[in-house]
Amino acid sequence: MAEENIKKILIVDDDEDTRTTYASVFSKNGFVVVEANDGIEGLDKATSEEGIDVIFTGIIMPRMDGFQMMEALKKNTVTSNIPIFMNSHLGREDDRGKALALGAKDFIIKGIIPPNEVVTKILHELGEKSYVLKVDPFEMDGQQLIQDFSLPDDLVCDNCGANLAVQLDSRGENYFHARLLCPSCHKRF
Repeated sequence: MAEENIKKILIVDDDEDTRTTYASVFSKNGFVVVEANDGIEGLDKATSEEGIDVIFTGIIMPRMDGFQMMEALKKNTVTSNIPIFMNSHLGREDDRGKALALGAKDFIIKGIIPPNEVVTKILHELGEKSYVLKVDPFEMDGQQLIQDFSLPDDLVCDNCGANLAVQLDSRGENYFHARLLCPSCHKRF
């Protein structure tokens, strides 16, 4: 993979479980992940780490909350154009309005949108495209794929019964990241 195709995300949240969950999901999707425990540390890393492409932040944090960090980032010429996605545990409409007024690209409510969909939203914002393609288990190398990766024999989701598909996410010119998923329940295989 060419170095210029690697995306770097800064995840800012005082909740270690939230940071760990999203760090894992973004890493699995080809991102370099930088983590911060609160707004002050996030602001410091956003201004000192080279090449931050996007910021994913919580709201309520000690020392400096997500809104205060966002205001400071927007005032800094080095960080003012970095897209920011705000993650809320509470989902209050006032918080949504404030986040969007400050320039957040999206307001994510934890537990409503699965982490993999958050990745897709962020990739789309970064100009990456995603395609979902039908897979036929009985065509070409379908059976070999099933055998090599211990997949369901008929490529049907064991969670909801839908036919599995391949999701291709663009990662630059002529390079894609592929994964097998259920387009109905979003389970990854």
